[in-house]
Amino acid sequence: MGLADGHLMIASYPERAKVRNLRRNPMASMTVMSDEFNGEWVHIDGTAQVVDLPEALEGLVDYFRAISGEHSDWDEYREAMTAQGKCLIRLAIDRWGPISKGGFPAHLSS
Repeated sequence: MGLADGHLMIASYPERAKVRNLRRNPMASMTVMSDEFNGEWVHIDGTAQVVDLPEALEGLVDYFRAISGEHSDWDEYREAMTAQGKCLIRLAIDRWGPISKGGFPAHLSS
C-alpha cells in the first residue's frame, strides 16, 4: 500500500474479489497496521477507484516508489506489471481514526 496525492494506493489483480466488489460499489474500508507486532493501527473509510492498464502503469510506478524507493530498472518493472495484468486501487480517504495501539488486553500482553 502506498500514498499519493492524498489517496491510498493498493496494487491488485482485476480478478480479485475486492476489485470486483469495488467496481460494483466503490465504498471501501480498510485497516492499516504498523509493521510492529502489537503496534499502532488505524481504520479508514473512503471511496475507491479501480484503474486498469494501461492507465494504471505510472500509478503502479508511484506505488512502488512509495513502498520501496527507486527500482533498478523501471522498464523491466513496467513490463512485469503489464505481463501480470495488474490494476491499481486508489482510495480517497473520507474519514479515518482513531489511531489505536495493540490488540491484546493489557493483562495478556505482558
